Amino acid sequence: MVAAVGGLIFGFDTTVISGAEKAIQHQFGLSDTKLGFMVTTALIGTIVGALVAGKPADRYGRKKVLYVIGALYVVGAIGSALASDVSVLMVFRFLGGLGVGASSVCAPIYTAEVAPPAQRGKLVGLVQFNIVLGILVAYASNAIIRAVVHGGDDGSAWRWMLGVMVVPAAAFLLLLPSVPETPRWLAANGQWDAARATSEQLCSTQQEVDAQMAEIRQSLAEQSVSAKSPFFTRGHRKVILLAMAIAFFNQMSGINAILYYAPKVMQDAGASDNASYLMSIAVGAMNLVATMAALTVIDKLGRRKLMLVGSIGYLISLGFLSAVMFRYEGHFNSTSSVLVLLGLMVFIAAHAFGQGAVIWVFISEIFPNRIRGRGQSLGSLTHWTWAAITTFAFPPIIGALGGGVAFLIFFIVMVGQLIWVLRVMPETKGIPLEEMEDRLGLSSDSKHATFAKSA
Repeated sequence: MVAAVGGLIFGFDTTVISGAEKAIQHQFGLSDTKLGFMVTTALIGTIVGALVAGKPADRYGRKKVLYVIGALYVVGAIGSALASDVSVLMVFRFLGGLGVGASSVCAPIYTAEVAPPAQRGKLVGLVQFNIVLGILVAYASNAIIRAVVHGGDDGSAWRWMLGVMVVPAAAFLLLLPSVPETPRWLAANGQWDAARATSEQLCSTQQEVDAQMAEIRQSLAEQSVSAKSPFFTRGHRKVILLAMAIAFFNQMSGINAILYYAPKVMQDAGASDNASYLMSIAVGAMNLVATMAALTVIDKLGRRKLMLVGSIGYLISLGFLSAVMFRYEGHFNSTSSVLVLLGLMVFIAAHAFGQGAVIWVFISEIFPNRIRGRGQSLGSLTHWTWAAITTFAFPPIIGALGGGVAFLIFFIVMVGQLIWVLRVMPETKGIPLEEMEDRLGLSSDSKHATFAKSA
């Protein structure tokens, strides 16, 4: 649960800017393009954090890196709240983004490595649950702060919105001394006695301890082999393209752009400022409910069925949102704001039930054991890169062309996703990881030409 708090702060930090961006734009006189870049600085930090966190976590330990993540959250929150100009704000948003990116790598790793094998799925799922919960908490926090802090879009409310994250971040740091280093890291660094002692603290029976230690030995043996396996080979091209495709479609649905700018979208559609913040809470609640629903059925229905349902939901909601924006362009009112809210609710449900639930499960399953870590890193890099692109481009596109065009772009790309799901995406439900390579027709021959050369 302590590690999962890192997931909650992850969700909170990535979304809290949605309540502050309008006031920041007003206070610092930012154009739509500069606003998009200011919001994107945190995502740039996320990309960097996700890229660099793995090696320190392997060298110095998961727990020590979690301390650094907590410190980045605290510094980012305080610095953002006290920023004297937009350049300072972007520096501290970048530092907070470093924490988010590192947390996206380390929190699931830590949880997976301390969990007994029988409880791993539930506990790793707790991290994902807390990310979505953090998004909802951010929306609710923004609405409450805006209601009680004087100034609204013209005063200091935005500083409180960004600064309040110091509370869960400080709690995270204070709780970290109570958790152990992971048995797997201790074993990987030659501390086998400490690893077994920690495993005995974490597990409830000797059988669980023996199973965890045996799994660690096997995992370390596989890791020594994987370090010698090339990644960008012709034999791995299929899974590399599958991972990059699902990550690309995930962000080109518009999910992060919409989460970051939800109040702005509803204000532009005719909602009052106060109503737009309350509407955002409804969007966050739908995200939480749909995520939990998807997690209960993903192993029953399969990955492709969830993606198919989500793709159809994307097309219905994005097509509806685009039509509403074109229909009411220039004369938005309370009716249009309610219609946009309904469209966003369907959109967020489609995402949470489809892409949101499937992407990381799918990427973790399609790669062979020897390259799984690098495959997940590639998927994460692709995901956050496109998140940064869409987040940067969303405000200027809406400002110059209108919301109808923005949602129409996402709609067109989601037509491509539906075709990809129907024609290309394999089903991975119920297939043992050891058999996945044969099912996907992959080759493990390291002598293949590199993917870059063959391309």
